[in-house]
Amino acid sequence: MEISIIDRLILFGMVFLAGFVDSIAGGGGLISLPAYLFVGLPSHNALATNKLSSTIGTLFSMIRYAKKGAVVFRIGVPSTIGALVGSVVGARLVLFIPESLLKKVLTVLIPVAAFFVLVGKKDANGQNKPRSTLKQYMLAFLIGGLIGLYDGFFGPGTGTFLIILYVSVLSLTHVQASGTAKIVNLASNVGALVTFLIGNKVIYSLGLPAALFGIIGNWLGTGLALKKGARIIKPVMIVVLALLMVRIIMR
Repeated sequence: MEISIIDRLILFGMVFLAGFVDSIAGGGGLISLPAYLFVGLPSHNALATNKLSSTIGTLFSMIRYAKKGAVVFRIGVPSTIGALVGSVVGARLVLFIPESLLKKVLTVLIPVAAFFVLVGKKDANGQNKPRSTLKQYMLAFLIGGLIGLYDGFFGPGTGTFLIILYVSVLSLTHVQASGTAKIVNLASNVGALVTFLIGNKVIYSLGLPAALFGIIGNWLGTGLALKKGARIIKPVMIVVLALLMVRIIMR
């Protein structure tokens, strides 16, 4: 399909913005996926091509967080395992639970989540509350399972909810939470991307150049998050939650 230069520039700019936002607070898909649909891609191709660019961008964001020691692998790895289990259950629940019910639940939960972001702890010293290693593993697994359940059922804002739970339940700093969430994000993106690659749904001529802009956005956003911490992460999370609320209401 033919896509004009203007539409490509708009798409690349939106993918850059999505990567920038996602690297800080999650929720980049709320920006990038509509951008792919805007330029005229069919839904399946838009989903697949978006996964290509977002997976590559997330990988670079995680690398930069990891280099600064902001990825807590003992939390991220069990969370990833839990998310994989939860996403399977969530995908199956789609067949039995009406989406209208989830929509009602989310319209209540999102303002509550925003409240927790606004009044949450201030990243005073970056130290985790003392917990046994086993308890941390179990909590990380449960958080991953819960968010995976949501991701398999609905999806948008997964990274943002992970960050909120990492901060409020596991007492990670906002920077640690953002970095650690990238492990789960990357694993879920890779899983979906492999499926789309096998199905030959990815449009490489669009997704690869878009990925370059996503990498730049992720790299700059990660740098800003590492430098500013909660001062930048919390406001961006509020914006992401607001975008998610708008999407749910308009869905």
